[in-house]
Amino acid sequence: MTATDPALTALAQGWCALSLLHGKIESHVERALQAKHGLSVREYSLLDVLSRQHDGEGGHLQMKQVADAVVLSQSATTRLVTRLEDRGLLLRYLCPTDRRGIYTNVSESGFQLLAEARPTNDTALREALDEAAQNPELAPLVRVVETARVPA
Repeated sequence: MTATDPALTALAQGWCALSLLHGKIESHVERALQAKHGLSVREYSLLDVLSRQHDGEGGHLQMKQVADAVVLSQSATTRLVTRLEDRGLLLRYLCPTDRRGIYTNVSESGFQLLAEARPTNDTALREALDEAAQNPELAPLVRVVETARVPA
């Protein structure tokens, strides 16, 4: 393959379109969450992921799983957890069966903020997708996002 190979160019163009769509969505949602709730997209995502944990088998996520879910490194995720813990939105405690493990749960105030922010997130996401759908280069990607389901 060469730098002028049509397949490579199409692949690069597709990646640029996907990156552009992601950037537009993230910045729109970020502005809305910051303005109304003082949350970043990453903070919202972390609260959302941790709010889905449960006490049953496999219910608590390890920090690597959380990092993967919010698309951050483990160290960046740990710093984010610490910031949210300092704000009283998260709680950390030792695993009752393995003293080496540390669980992170959403606090009551974290659940309340998440519940207040969820409609803002959903509205901003819908607005960003609707706007992007007006761009012929992004419209096919918007349709994919609208129909995609996260594997269980």
